[in-house]
Amino acid sequence: MRNKTRRNEETKVSAKCIKKLRIFVSSCSLILFLLCTLSAQGQTFFSQAIPDSVWATMQGRTWHDNPYISRADLRYLRISHYDLEGRTHVGELICNKLIADKLITIFRELYRAHYPIQQMRLPDNYGADDERQMRANNTSCFCYRNVSGSKKLSKHARGLAIDINPLYNPYVRNSKKDGSQIVEPATSKPYVDRKADFPYKITTSDLCYKLFIKHGFSWGGTWRTMKDYQHFEFRL
Repeated sequence: MRNKTRRNEETKVSAKCIKKLRIFVSSCSLILFLLCTLSAQGQTFFSQAIPDSVWATMQGRTWHDNPYISRADLRYLRISHYDLEGRTHVGELICNKLIADKLITIFRELYRAHYPIQQMRLPDNYGADDERQMRANNTSCFCYRNVSGSKKLSKHARGLAIDINPLYNPYVRNSKKDGSQIVEPATSKPYVDRKADFPYKITTSDLCYKLFIKHGFSWGGTWRTMKDYQHFEFRL
């Protein structure tokens, strides 16, 4: 009788083990399926220390020796995005390590929504010339430079600001000399009137705006003395 009871107990234990094993195998299969699906879709979202080859390219362009920020403070991001024609690309960004995870999360959501971003290349490809890269509608983050028309260090210099689709979302200010309107890039004048209807315009109802605000960024489109419709920055 004791042997029979023992066999029954062993059978129950074995059944429980088999059930748990099946659940584990099913979970592993699901994870493998999801990983394969992501790989098949070509999604890339990761952050790492700046590679030596990228760092070498930055010298004398987006990077200049300074007392405020170091290489260790920055991260190199590779990010999947859709262009204006709906094609997928893997872009590059350099940002402050404090916002790297936030940017990964934001751009992953933008990718899922097929949000269009024309290109995302490092500003070094344009000689760190902000006007050139804005005319090319290039989305970028880090560049050690001053605020345009000022001696004040930009948030971009600390990797805490990002410009999205700048051609369609210009920087607009009045000249301190004569009060005339200055538009950057200069080719963005058709997009200064934000009441006009045109594509790729960032507004407070835009998904890009909502995601950046959700993650603690502020938007240059709500500034009082000037407007920077492309610009989102993170304040520590």
